[in-house]
Amino acid sequence: MIKLRRFPGLWRRWPVTVRDLPIALAFAVAAAVPALERQGTQLGNLPDRPYDAMTVAVVALECLPLAVRRRWPAVCLALVSLGFALDQLLRYHTVAGTGLAIALISAGAHLQRHRRLVAGLATAAYVLLAFALDRLGSGEGLVGFTTFYLLLASAWGVGAWLRQNRAAEAERRRHVEEATRTAERTRIARELHDVVTHHVTAMVVQAEAARYLTGAPDKLEQTLTAITGTGRRAVGDLRQLLDLLNPDHDTGNPRTPSAGDLDALVDQIRQAGQPVEFVRDGTPSPVGGSTEVAAYRVVQEALTNALKHAHGSRTRVHVHHGEGGTTVEISTDGPGSGSVSPGGSGRGLAGLRERVTALGGDFSADAQPGSGFVVRARIPAGDPS
Repeated sequence: MIKLRRFPGLWRRWPVTVRDLPIALAFAVAAAVPALERQGTQLGNLPDRPYDAMTVAVVALECLPLAVRRRWPAVCLALVSLGFALDQLLRYHTVAGTGLAIALISAGAHLQRHRRLVAGLATAAYVLLAFALDRLGSGEGLVGFTTFYLLLASAWGVGAWLRQNRAAEAERRRHVEEATRTAERTRIARELHDVVTHHVTAMVVQAEAARYLTGAPDKLEQTLTAITGTGRRAVGDLRQLLDLLNPDHDTGNPRTPSAGDLDALVDQIRQAGQPVEFVRDGTPSPVGGSTEVAAYRVVQEALTNALKHAHGSRTRVHVHHGEGGTTVEISTDGPGSGSVSPGGSGRGLAGLRERVTALGGDFSADAQPGSGFVVRARIPAGDPS
């Protein structure tokens, strides 16, 4: 049973000529079946001729080139057409002549270059064959030859239709893959921004504060310890993110931040010198999920911006966990100590808006009347992810 399941995969790995050979042999064998004798195409209404040694060569010319119908479709069509012409001119009328339709479909589907030239040469060859049959006494007439030509053209058209469908499907897959890569790059950039900007901003602010604590060894040691802890957290978060990006690395069950980790986040910002009031209503979901991750990222980005642009100003964080989702509001008063801080690119708030909107929520970040800034987000409950 296992071997049978593996057979389709093994079959697809074989060369295309090997996979097309059975259909060529099938037409050759069919031509030798007595019941199918004289059952082939009879173009021109010429009387049948008994089979002889030449029949074997004609049948081989009509059938065996079908093994290369996908690899060399033009060569296949030329050889099969020659065999078909000999079949009609010598009046064998074997069932192997049906291979011409297969060759035309394959050429229409798989021929990549000089398609019009090949179609023109095939048409010219058919005109010469019709003229030769007419000279031999065919009673087919113009209408009969034209009708048969339209049937052959239809076979080419079927192949061209298959080719267009295959090209359209390949284009659709390319667009899907490109969109997937773009979305993945955006996700990676957003995660890197959330992790790196937060930790680096805290370290820069703490380092700036340490410059003024040389006369207070206890406070200086506390600040340097906070910088060390922030750096270790940054390294840990970056290592986890890089592990997730490495397909060969087994991360087991990687942990993602959630609203339940906000206490540690607020403590870290307080250690960097930012006065933060934290109020939480309700209970976060024990299974976490995209809603809790988004809530954490909103608070993280808002506190990072407050630390960068309003260091020392009072900041209030209010998180409400309800049955319908989580509501987050972070407000910061006007400019504080004016410490030097790294500039912002605006990418963080834009990324938060995209993240929250993708979950069906609402996001706003506006200046407060007078001074300060407020960030609000309503994130509906979703499936854990």
